[in-house]
Amino acid sequence: MKPRIAVLGCGYWGSNHIRTLKGLGVLHAVSDANSARAEGFASDHGCLAIAPDALFARQDVDAIVMALPPQFHAETAIRAVQNGKDVLVEKPIALTVPDAERAVAAASAAGRVFMVGHVLRFHPAFERLKALIDAGELGEIRYIHSHRLGLGKFHTENDALWDLAPHDLSMILAITGTAPTEVRGEGAALLDHLSDFAHLHMLFPNGLRGHLFTSRLNPYRERRLTVVGNKAMAVFDDVEPWERKLAVYRHAVWMDSGHWAFTTNEPTYVAVEQGMPLTRELQHFIHCIETREAPRTDGEEAISVLRILTAGTVTHHRTAPGVAAAAEGISSTG
Repeated sequence: MKPRIAVLGCGYWGSNHIRTLKGLGVLHAVSDANSARAEGFASDHGCLAIAPDALFARQDVDAIVMALPPQFHAETAIRAVQNGKDVLVEKPIALTVPDAERAVAAASAAGRVFMVGHVLRFHPAFERLKALIDAGELGEIRYIHSHRLGLGKFHTENDALWDLAPHDLSMILAITGTAPTEVRGEGAALLDHLSDFAHLHMLFPNGLRGHLFTSRLNPYRERRLTVVGNKAMAVFDDVEPWERKLAVYRHAVWMDSGHWAFTTNEPTYVAVEQGMPLTRELQHFIHCIETREAPRTDGEEAISVLRILTAGTVTHHRTAPGVAAAAEGISSTG
């Protein structure tokens, strides 16, 4: 029998989960503090509307997808797993590393699946990029940089870094296979005390460097991850059409008579299977519920992402900028 899944939080991203789970045949219930909103979704999608306080004890709910403001994720996830529910928690899973660690530990103690909504890990173009890297097509990876820019998505709790960077950090960690040893953050707050622009600079144990730039006050939309190896470079550009989302550049650089020389080549566009990342993510969640396998985007990865965000955060005040706080295990300057 398919798992019976409830969605807690019927906002913008929660509504995407609702529609996708309905299409996959596993949507059992919806829940929201706004009961009228939940009842509207329940009516539209032929499922139950359950009050949040009543959701956790329901024996007819096997798993919960949580799309709440992040300050509520940790405590809600703990309550869910202690009531025997598997959970998929949207990013970020908490606002502090200790809260995230408590939630992940609670899920482990209860033997429940704990998955995090790093949806771009399930993008077909990223999966194909990761396969190329693992096969050695790019050679030794030396540098990774990502740009996630656009206009909007203003939150009262999340700045541009915490809202936009988790997806890219998850992809970077999947490629490097390890957490950075140093993180330096820079930010700029134009509207209020929350950063509207943020840069992260990362150094990894093998000398690989990473750079991430996020903005919610940018006039154009950019969703680009670039990976530079010593044999080739690759670009995953999610703004491009499917046939151009993943490009490999086989440029050549060498030393000639004491000077650097190079040649450029036109990109090779890699064929990518089309598919919705959210659908693939939720299919993976269902698979983990049914098989009890550990999710690809598990709680430990989410804690690593949170440590980087914490180490790279620059706090802002109306009168003077602050400095970044260090996360455990990562040195930080800001």
